[in-house]
Amino acid sequence: MTPTFFRRDDGHLVVSGPEAPMFLGNLGTNDFNAVPLGGGCPTFFCSPQAKALHFATAYHVLHEGQHAFWLTTPPTRGAALLKHLDRYLISEAVELCDITAQRATFHLTGDAAKSILERAIQQPLPELQLHHHCECRLSSGESVSIRSESPLGRPGFDIVGSSTAAEEIEAALTTAGAMRGTAEQYDVLRILAGTPEHGRDYDETRFVMEVGGAVDAVSYTKGCYLGQEPIVMSRDRAGHAPRSFVMWKSDTGTVPPPGTKVLHGTDDVGLVTSACLHPDGGAVALGYIRWKHREVGTDVSIDGVPARIVRTLS
Repeated sequence: MTPTFFRRDDGHLVVSGPEAPMFLGNLGTNDFNAVPLGGGCPTFFCSPQAKALHFATAYHVLHEGQHAFWLTTPPTRGAALLKHLDRYLISEAVELCDITAQRATFHLTGDAAKSILERAIQQPLPELQLHHHCECRLSSGESVSIRSESPLGRPGFDIVGSSTAAEEIEAALTTAGAMRGTAEQYDVLRILAGTPEHGRDYDETRFVMEVGGAVDAVSYTKGCYLGQEPIVMSRDRAGHAPRSFVMWKSDTGTVPPPGTKVLHGTDDVGLVTSACLHPDGGAVALGYIRWKHREVGTDVSIDGVPARIVRTLS
């Protein structure tokens, strides 16, 4: 696959101040104290019932000389997360700032993504673990934040720069040999990768431990946080969440719409949240299924079309 970049409309918040790690730790599911400078982690911000209100990737940065966390949210979700955080901010030494309008976000993906990026910045790129990041400059001199992220199932990087430099970033990536992709292409790739999308695959009504990838966003060793009790009860009492996020594959070219029921025999056991055609034929769908039917290889029927589970994602 030719390295491809996509423009995204992510939200961006900065949470700074000496008590920022403690404040975020009281609200988020991951352990912010364990994130080193230059590191990052995915996290959910839940209701007391552990519903997945908000998702963000938190990056430990220096902001105006202070240690801070830069929270990157799904598109259009920055303002809502800011409101949620502000609701719980009482007397902590913490400042919240929404910088969404000041930032432009691109995602570069493909096996040669790193070499393309190195051409764009005209210097070697450090080896970055997943969610780790660094500051670099484009050949134009524009400073950008580069994050190691792979939501499309391939090696990838987020490039975040000033909104006024969006054209410069796009030109640098194009000159380096990448091509611009469409929103439709991005959606197909993220479905094939099994990456859930807010508003389609989960929302504030979904128990967080059912969401795909939640296991990487939840710490069981940190202190108390909002929504912790239902999460721990799910692990300790039942041993699992009521439903699991899975990927189905069918051999026909029928793409089921969101909300389509999934049947095991005559039993209604799940529903589809996202689906697309598979490049090699057939169709792929993401969605939720009752725990006891989650095993890879389980045969189901989706709108009368035979399908089988090929991946379990939560």
